[in-house]
Amino acid sequence: MGDPLTGSIRVHCAPPSRFSKQPREIIVYLPPGYNAPEPRRYPVLYLHDGQNLFDPATAFLGNAWDLNGLADKLIQDGRIEPLIIAGIYNTGQNRLAEYTPVSNRRGCGGRARAYGRFLAEHVKPFIDREYRTLGDFSNTGLGGSSLGGLVSLYLGLRYSRTFGKLLVMSPSVWWANRAILKDVRHLRRKPDQKIWLDIGTCEGENPQACIDNAAALRDALIAKGWRVGNDLAFLVDEGAGHDEKAWGRRMRPALEFLYPARGIV
Repeated sequence: MGDPLTGSIRVHCAPPSRFSKQPREIIVYLPPGYNAPEPRRYPVLYLHDGQNLFDPATAFLGNAWDLNGLADKLIQDGRIEPLIIAGIYNTGQNRLAEYTPVSNRRGCGGRARAYGRFLAEHVKPFIDREYRTLGDFSNTGLGGSSLGGLVSLYLGLRYSRTFGKLLVMSPSVWWANRAILKDVRHLRRKPDQKIWLDIGTCEGENPQACIDNAAALRDALIAKGWRVGNDLAFLVDEGAGHDEKAWGRRMRPALEFLYPARGIV
């Protein structure tokens, strides 16, 4: 049945759908104890850029987040509840298009709606069928970094009854003249969601602009009713760049906020 103290990794090939023409891999982390004699169901966190999460051989510049090792330790230490993590690989050339809600002035991007339907109507039902999940919105998260952080917030707000936890790391707020801020400000009501938002102090050519954009997003969320320390966390990571190493390191507090072990506030 495997080592009860470590999780396991499985890889699937998601076939093409009417929302995504290309096949792509989905890499799934199963927590320690998943194959125990007394089975239980688990919350799920869906993450973009799945090739960067676990394996240096597939990660950008060989810098994986080592998310399986981190999740194992946090679960063993009783810091987070055991969960399933599903990483959806990007398709390379279509990454920018799929991870952006609207096109920019050059006409690039803007296919996030189709990608969102692929996730909500194709990937999530597949994972719910294949594994013992807690499929309700309060146990289902969506997350990513950079453009992946941008699309996580956009789709999270669009599918607020599907994704109740949002992991928004170093989001590309600047895209299309900060269109995501308008999406937040135009919300008719605040969804019942928990959001982790962060930024590093050494990101991009203009780090202060990146910090200011993230802070503007934080303020827009607060104006709609989110409360820092309750259902919103905001972290400015001193000295952190815009890279896999920084995002992998910040997964520790992010997971502890979004998926705390029962009894931990």
